[in-house]
Amino acid sequence: MKQVKSRAKNSPNKANKLAAVSGAPGEVRVISGKWRGRKLAVLDADGLRPTSDRVKETLFNWLMHDIDGANVLDCFSGSGSLAIEALSRYASHATLIERELPLAKNLTKNLTLLKCDNAHVVNKDCLSWLASTATQQYNLVFIDPPFRKDLAINCCQALEKNHWLTENALIYLETEKELKVAELPVNWRLLKEKIAGQLAYRLYQRS
Repeated sequence: MKQVKSRAKNSPNKANKLAAVSGAPGEVRVISGKWRGRKLAVLDADGLRPTSDRVKETLFNWLMHDIDGANVLDCFSGSGSLAIEALSRYASHATLIERELPLAKNLTKNLTLLKCDNAHVVNKDCLSWLASTATQQYNLVFIDPPFRKDLAINCCQALEKNHWLTENALIYLETEKELKVAELPVNWRLLKEKIAGQLAYRLYQRS
């Protein structure tokens, strides 16, 4: 992605912030459920990797008996692809956490286009939001952060520490393959795992 250029001299932090969201649109596709085949616009943003259809199909095959009626939390929501797929398959509610304002606005726009009234977007940093004591609990969580930024483990630990999860919650984790899984909460049991190139995707259950 091209960096945003300016004639003004910016500090590295400001320049990185300016480059975070370019606004160039792409698409994600809903692969099943009531919105099957719908294509939704997604902005081009630094670190944003919408889950591929192949990986998404595998994930939702893993979850086929657990989505209907689920209360979903989509951390680092980005394109919203995972939460929207779950809602299409009759999850009861979804909370989508997204730090970047343009991405959060695009999520809200897409939910409005789908006439979805059982989801809401939170425009906050995910780790900051999870640092507070839980106001509700989730039984299905998607964690798909930008790679190699030390976000995944911290997110998992915050979910456990601050009581965001139901007793038998399912947690989907999509990360770089070298993630130090030994640092995940000790009461999370690995149910499914696949490695594809530099990508690892895993399904855990809290016990």
